[in-house]
Amino acid sequence: MNSPAADRARYDRATAHLDAPLAIVDLEAFDANADDLVRRAGGKPVRVASKSVRCRALLERVLARPGFAGIMSYTLAESLWLARSGFEDVLLAYPSADRAGFAELANDAKLAAAVTVMVDDPAQLELVDAARDGGGEEIRVCLELDTALQLLGGRVRVGARRSPLREPAQLAALARAVAARPGFRVVGLMAYEGHVAGVGDALAGRPLRSRAIRLMQGAARRELAARRAGVVAAVREVVPDLEFVNGGGTGSVQQTAAEDAVTEIAAGSGLYVPRLFDNYTSFSGRPAALFAQPVVRRPGVGVVTVLGGGYPASGAAGPDRLPVPYLPQGLRYDPQEGAGEVQTPLLGSPADDLLIGDRVWFRHAKAGELCERFDTLHLVEGDRVTDSAATYRGEGRTFL
Repeated sequence: MNSPAADRARYDRATAHLDAPLAIVDLEAFDANADDLVRRAGGKPVRVASKSVRCRALLERVLARPGFAGIMSYTLAESLWLARSGFEDVLLAYPSADRAGFAELANDAKLAAAVTVMVDDPAQLELVDAARDGGGEEIRVCLELDTALQLLGGRVRVGARRSPLREPAQLAALARAVAARPGFRVVGLMAYEGHVAGVGDALAGRPLRSRAIRLMQGAARRELAARRAGVVAAVREVVPDLEFVNGGGTGSVQQTAAEDAVTEIAAGSGLYVPRLFDNYTSFSGRPAALFAQPVVRRPGVGVVTVLGGGYPASGAAGPDRLPVPYLPQGLRYDPQEGAGEVQTPLLGSPADDLLIGDRVWFRHAKAGELCERFDTLHLVEGDRVTDSAATYRGEGRTFL
């Protein structure tokens, strides 16, 4: 692995013929991260979370590697687009209210065979049936389990508010409801433990909070493993030929893969390794996706201003949702301005070595959301751009 200074020089050389702002993916780092996900999955296939990649060419690249199988998508429109593009196994990770999309799915045998929709409420089945527009294709269904850790009789909850279904009897009841309804078939079960997979447990300068997170996550993993096994057993009594049980995320791959009840792992952010994945004890990846902003002003000693850069990530608002100045190392935001819409001042001694037209390399807080800001990812190998790939945005697709 190169030093940060060597990487900066390499990226500057590779993109010297391009104007910034621009975004790159370092293919050596991308492939190394892919290998690490497969290693941590311990022989179970990794389903790629498309929201963390948002580039068809890179989805194709990773799915061509051993150990990866299938896509986890984030909207029905995206799912149908990917299926029409040739991806044959697309699991929609969130319920949808896209009536036109459901009509298309129910009227096309190829799409219906490739796309699996998410359900956690019988009302969602009614919505699909109301949208069929005469289409009679069988809809593949995945049931979602709530993974949140509940303490003190449910008065304390740790984890995302997703599915309302927690207990084996609830999932089994919904499986029976689906089985009794013509035009639907349960094929899978999903449980995403975001409070484990998506929360770093080694926060710089915060040892007590880091220890508290590790204790919480350990308790959450134990509780969920037991409950998930019970849910899978209950659902298999209703659906003996269940095709898959999906779990995990980039930060919990090896722990989730160790559960016998889980048949496949979901991961995507671990391919790009954005800044939110710097604080984990379970793995260490290589930053693969970066963006560069040009220096356009030098307001004074220890200050430069770059064009744009205000690309916050989704989630609860806070400093951890901002991109981080990465190369050259040692730059920081002006606390009075932060990351700006059209310009961003950066402070620190490295600013004095930057000239007008030089570039500063940033890492986004989250993975695929970077691609909503750029229409092209320049693919870097060594110190050359060897290809360019359109993002979803570059293909004219903005699904959310």
